[in-house]
Amino acid sequence: MAGNVHELRPKAGGDTEKITINLGYVDLGHIDLLVQDGFYSNRTDFIRTAIRNQIERHADATRQSVARKSLDLGLRHFSRADLEAVRAAGQRIDIRVLGLASIAADVTPDLAQATIASISVLGALQASAAVKAALADRTR
Repeated sequence: MAGNVHELRPKAGGDTEKITINLGYVDLGHIDLLVQDGFYSNRTDFIRTAIRNQIERHADATRQSVARKSLDLGLRHFSRADLEAVRAAGQRIDIRVLGLASIAADVTPDLAQATIASISVLGALQASAAVKAALADRTR
């Protein structure tokens, strides 16, 4: 299953998660001024750039934390076949991801419960509502 780990590159489009933030009027005005003066194409461009700059600024600390917490970095996908192999081996897995963890749509709640001991995702988890509900007591 280690071959299913891919490093994510920041990109717009379907590979994003929408968030909401509250900003003060003065901060928002500064952003609008920078957009108006052509430094950024829009507010979102400014905010993404600011976030990426902060992530880069703390890259060493993040790398150390990822290693210390044994996190998979990037995209981690669990197919039905992956989880059936885990079950056939009589094992259970702990999922720890920084990025996106996805569980295939054809994974049943029973299979997820039988094979996933715990799940911790810093980022986003994509799974059916039924699988998320089945794993609710194991999700940190």
